[in-house]
Amino acid sequence: MFLPSFMGFDKAGFNTPITATGGTITFSGGMTIHTFTSSGTFTVLTAPASPTVEALVVAGGGGGGSYAGGGGGAGGLIYNATKSISVTAYTITVGSGGAKPTSNTGGNTNGNDSVFDTLTAVGGGRGGVNSSGSGKNGGSGGGANGESTTGGSATSGQGNNGGGGSLGTASGGGGGGAGAVGSNYSGTVGGNGGTGSSYSISGTATTYSGGGGGSGLGTAGVGGAGGGGNGEKYNLSPAAFNGTANTGGGGGGNFLFSSSNGGNGGSGIVIISYPT
Repeated sequence: MFLPSFMGFDKAGFNTPITATGGTITFSGGMTIHTFTSSGTFTVLTAPASPTVEALVVAGGGGGGSYAGGGGGAGGLIYNATKSISVTAYTITVGSGGAKPTSNTGGNTNGNDSVFDTLTAVGGGRGGVNSSGSGKNGGSGGGANGESTTGGSATSGQGNNGGGGSLGTASGGGGGGAGAVGSNYSGTVGGNGGTGSSYSISGTATTYSGGGGGSGLGTAGVGGAGGGGNGEKYNLSPAAFNGTANTGGGGGGNFLFSSSNGGNGGSGIVIISYPT
C-alpha cells in the first residue's frame, strides 16, 4: 500500500525528511545545521507533516559607553528546540552590533535585532555615557555610567539587566548577559559583564551573548563569557574591547573618549538545525 506524499510520507512509506537551503550548511551528530552570520534566506524544500527545527537567534550586542562608561548589553538570545516551520522561504536577519561612542556624551548605539520568522531577538542596550548616564534597555541592558545608579533593563526571556552602582564614582557598570546580570561598579572598579549562555546547536558547545565590561579608574570590568568586550582602565591602551563578532557580545565601556577607543558591540547569529 502506498501512502500519498501530502500526508508527509514518501512513496516507500517513510517519513519525508526536511531538506533546505541557506546559510553555511554543516553536518554533526546526525543533524543538518544552517549557520547564518549575515542576513539571508532559509528555504525549506521538503518536510514531513507538522515539521519542527531547533533554532537559536542572537541579536547584535550594544556599544560600550564613555566617560566612566558602562559596558554594552548583550544581544537578546532566543532558543527554541521545536520551532514550527513549513515548506516556504524565510528571510533571516542577522543584527549588527551597536556602534562605539563618538564623544564623551554619546554616539554609541543599541545593537540591532535578529529575526527568524516569529522569533525576534532584541539588540543589546548601549552602555551609559556622560550626558545620559543610565544604561539603555535592550535584549540585555547596558551598564550604567559612573554618574548614574541605573543599568538598562532586559527584554523578558532574552537576557538580563545591566549593572549600576553608587552615584558619583569613576567607573561604569557591566552590561547584562544572557545568563547573568551585569555587575555593579564600586568605587574605582568597573563592573564585569554578565556571562552568556551555552548551546550545542552548532555541533560544539558555544557560549553566546556575554555583556561588555564597564570602565574603571583603577580596575576595568571584564567582558562576560560569550563575546563580551573588556572595559577600559584609565589611560590604558588599547582601550575598550569590541564584542566578538557573531556572538552578540556587548562592547566594553571606555573611560575617556578618543577617536581610537570605545567598544563596538558584536554582531549576532542565527542557527537552524534538524535531523539529517
